Amino acid sequence: MATLAAAAARQAANSLRLSSSRTAGQASTLIQRRGLAGAADHHGPPRVNCWSDPMSPSKWKEEHFVIVSLSGWGLLIFSGYKFFTGGKGKKEEKLVEASH
Repeated sequence: MATLAAAAARQAANSLRLSSSRTAGQASTLIQRRGLAGAADHHGPPRVNCWSDPMSPSKWKEEHFVIVSLSGWGLLIFSGYKFFTGGKGKKEEKLVEASH
């Protein structure tokens, strides 16, 4: 119980000292910032661009895998639609030649 009280007292003293004796510019140097720490994946093998190693999707960066996967599914669905509907979306126009 004494250690919890001592830790709370230290934390309160540190926060009071930071807020009262330091200016905003000096206090910001003591505050730890994470920056872009969430984007880095340091566990496992390094990730590569999809065009660097196109035959190994397990090594690709996550965002490249998502883009390639969604593009592939879109191509598959669109080509299936065009195949089964017979490409009816295109009307053929008859060309009329001018007889001058």
